[in-house]
Amino acid sequence: MQITVRKPTDSEVIEMKKMPTWGCGISVFDWHYDSEERCLILEGEVTVNYGNGESASFSAGDFVIFPKGLSCVWKVSKAVQKHYVFI
Repeated sequence: MQITVRKPTDSEVIEMKKMPTWGCGISVFDWHYDSEERCLILEGEVTVNYGNGESASFSAGDFVIFPKGLSCVWKVSKAVQKHYVFI
């Protein structure tokens, strides 16, 4: 399993802006994805550690896809705010 981090297309930005938002302050926490999540990062800086030493870092302006079944550790170094949707 791999986390995808890339710049969103114009249509993805339009669609994601219709979705709810979520945010949290500087923190470290475990998370498991029961469904695929797609999100547009509005602000903040995060590194997510998963698998055998793999990690993904993302920040404002990134489009991130978390695969179903992924277990990981979020390390929020700058308060994060995102639009999100579970598929």
